[in-house]
Amino acid sequence: MSTPPPPLRVLVVDDSALVREVLGGMLAREGHVVDIAADPIIAFERIKKARPDVILLDLEMPRMDGLTFLRSVMSSDPIPVVVCSALTGPGTEAALRALEEGAIEIVTKPRLGVQGFLEESATLLADSVRAAARARVRRRGPAARPPEPSVSAKVAFPAHGAPPTVSTDRVVVVAASTGGTEALGQLLKELSADAPGLVIVQHMPEVFTAAFARRLNEVCTIEVKEAENGDPVREGRALVAPGNRHTRLRRTGTRYSVEVTNGPLVSRHRPSADVLFWSTAQAAGVNAVGAILTGMGTDGADGLLEMKLAGAHTIAQDEASCVVFGMPGAAIARGAVCEVQPLSRIAGAILRAARAERAVR
Repeated sequence: MSTPPPPLRVLVVDDSALVREVLGGMLAREGHVVDIAADPIIAFERIKKARPDVILLDLEMPRMDGLTFLRSVMSSDPIPVVVCSALTGPGTEAALRALEEGAIEIVTKPRLGVQGFLEESATLLADSVRAAARARVRRRGPAARPPEPSVSAKVAFPAHGAPPTVSTDRVVVVAASTGGTEALGQLLKELSADAPGLVIVQHMPEVFTAAFARRLNEVCTIEVKEAENGDPVREGRALVAPGNRHTRLRRTGTRYSVEVTNGPLVSRHRPSADVLFWSTAQAAGVNAVGAILTGMGTDGADGLLEMKLAGAHTIAQDEASCVVFGMPGAAIARGAVCEVQPLSRIAGAILRAARAERAVR
């Protein structure tokens, strides 16, 4: 019998007494030691008395807003922070900003009175807290951190010739979870407009995926958008699976599109990387490249193995560059990975794989 993971000390910071009660109850049922604070000022006092393993943080609070509190924590004594946000427009942008400021993940506040949603919320909350506790967090200064140097994806092609146009029968699928928002940002910024079409699963609640895609679209050369049912997968475009929906790859002739559907959690997630990867193995086979990035758990490991068995080239992010090495580590352990690369080299590895496959057709 496997030994259960040790309990964590979790500090819930939220100005709503009802939310503190519900979230605290969910965490306590998982065996965690829960402390609560009605605002960041009280939270600082709680931290002095007993340093938590994870902070579950609301962003809209009296006396000090959550972003200011987050910046203070990350610049002094970094503690993993999970943002707990309502599904609202202004809150969406603030939550995405929190990820940029060092928060590990976003979870949505549970819809009280909806039993099925409460059960799923408890599952996702438990996974997020465990992932945050295992994440590598780093101290952040008050100024914006300059981007880390990375190798452009263009080095994947020899200097004596421009990269050939990627035909429409090529597709790249990518999955990420904890730490994935930064990883995907770095990866997609390195892709040029003639990169093969991509479909991405990033574990993130509904509404946030659309805002995340819009922010990426503003800074990337390729087009980035939240996937809609029937969207074509084409050169120079990345489709981000919408939160709370599964996304599958479909093929008609040499053309790919996505199918966005409801359904139960798969591998404890919706969207699930396994769902995307399994469908890609069936629809694309040797014409696909799959990459699995930083994230907690095992989602994507089985699906990536199916892709490899179908002839696809598969890539995993290495442990040193991951925030959490769960998903890539599980895929490697299953024998699902053709090559392991640091994050800075994955864009180049994707393009090399796509180009090599064209050469052998």
